Amino acid sequence: MLRSALLGASRSERLRHTVERLPLTRNVVARYVAGTEQSDAVRVAGELTGEGLAVTIDHLGEDTRDRAQATTIAQRYVTLLEALHKAELTPDVEVSVKLSAVGQALPADGTAIALENAQQICQAAADAGTTVTLDMENHTTTDATLDVLRDLRADFPSVGAVLQAQLKRTEADCRDLAYEGSRVRLCKGAYDEPESVAFRDRGDVDRSYVRCMKVLFAGDGYPMIATHDARLVEIAGSLAARHRREQGSYEYQMLYGLRSREQRRLVRAGERVRVYVPYGPEWYAYLVRRLAERPANLGFLLRSVASSK
Repeated sequence: MLRSALLGASRSERLRHTVERLPLTRNVVARYVAGTEQSDAVRVAGELTGEGLAVTIDHLGEDTRDRAQATTIAQRYVTLLEALHKAELTPDVEVSVKLSAVGQALPADGTAIALENAQQICQAAADAGTTVTLDMENHTTTDATLDVLRDLRADFPSVGAVLQAQLKRTEADCRDLAYEGSRVRLCKGAYDEPESVAFRDRGDVDRSYVRCMKVLFAGDGYPMIATHDARLVEIAGSLAARHRREQGSYEYQMLYGLRSREQRRLVRAGERVRVYVPYGPEWYAYLVRRLAERPANLGFLLRSVASSK
């Protein structure tokens, strides 16, 4: 019930405007978001890579309303990639892109617009010596996103996919994408999906996650295990050993601001760990979904509010 309420709040324009005006919110946001400017993202990426971590950067924004805005966001990715290359942070730093941010949700030819913009971003990434991962959004966009992925991989085979274990279709999608050279990020999923297409029980989602990991580790692709769940991290390690995978033939991924000690512990153990670093002014929906994904994070938010009074 709390998760559903938080996901509903992430879509509330009125609540977003209220929260964004609160000065105390900034301290909370800083824990999970690098900042609002490109320079903030580059700075944080440099700090993390200096500690042996890899990074993927997401320019926040999912409510693109017209083609001009989609073009602007794509150009911001291009300039970000140029800045990362200039700072000598590639290839350890890549970018994550939501197709909705670059035009997918626009009427009529949204998918074509998103593909065109994504191709531009992928070319900039290739020029910078790094790559792109396509974030996955709610279930209504899954097929369209995978279609764009296939088109992009024709010219940029290293483009990463994201699959969500909460969707009932994902185990089959893992089988389709577990081929040589295919980078697949497996996450639990942060959207409020209907029971007709998704597992609603937390235990069912976890069991689906394990089944999907088994497929990916048994395949020839490059699994990217995106979880903060200690049990799932342990299971992933066991699966890697079972399939005799060397460290570096898979990676763990965690969010900026969550389980930082665990990230560094894994690095010390020789594992490759990538931190998902968001930045930009459109941080509200991202932050609330993170709270919904792990409601215990709400306690941190409330403590921050109380201590600021």
